[in-house]
Amino acid sequence: MTTPEADEPVPPQDAGQERPEARLERAVRAAEQALIEYEIAVETFRVEVENFSRLHHQKLGPMYARLEELDALIAEAKAARTGDPDDLRTAQELRARVLPMPDVSELFNEWIDSDGLSPEAAAMLNEQPVRAPERVRPSDEARKLYRDLVRKAHPDLAQDDKERARRDEFIARANAAYARGDEPLLRELTEEWAAGPVPPEQQPSESEELYARLEWLARRKELLSVVARDLEEGPIGSMLRMAPDDPDRLLEQIAEQLIAQVGEREAELASLAQ
Repeated sequence: MTTPEADEPVPPQDAGQERPEARLERAVRAAEQALIEYEIAVETFRVEVENFSRLHHQKLGPMYARLEELDALIAEAKAARTGDPDDLRTAQELRARVLPMPDVSELFNEWIDSDGLSPEAAAMLNEQPVRAPERVRPSDEARKLYRDLVRKAHPDLAQDDKERARRDEFIARANAAYARGDEPLLRELTEEWAAGPVPPEQQPSESEELYARLEWLARRKELLSVVARDLEEGPIGSMLRMAPDDPDRLLEQIAEQLIAQVGEREAELASLAQ
């Protein structure tokens, strides 16, 4: 067995091996980007649920109210015929569920201005068709602009408290514009961010800080998962998942079903009145 000469260099044991901090740093960066994409998806779905809920209430709310009123009237008519205590109790319970009519001030809140009644209010009083509720769902271009903004300006990419505060304020404005579907404002915000200060290049972190960062990202993902689950399992989210590509058509189908139910209740009430 031969031994190396005394002056022959011995290669280090870790030659060609990557330092652990570098691998951990890449894992943190990947986790940050994954969390940002997840936050974008959750916020996008939240806005869609909020907008669909508003349209659902505007379009179908009166039909649900009419059905509740008819159910109460039918129960009251049956109780008046039979005098049965159970029928009387059922009628009282159904009547209690019917929402009371709002006060005049509530009914015309934000409908009366310096010129008097708004066109929508006047149309309702004159039994004319009321303008359909405004579509507030963000366009595909607005979604693209919003996603690009969040990927570039997300607060989690900040290197210090001052930069995080700047990004927090900017993202709040982007969220508000996206919730309104304001595509021109999102374009302005895109230009504003492009012209803003460029954050300094990130320096390698210590292993302890990287581990703490990974733990924070994991906790944040868990919280977002709870929010996403609540949105998806809620009544509006469940309906929206039934027709993600054409929610307006889903509203029309529900409206058709409610109209049919109203007709059935009215026929039943008329038969009881005979």
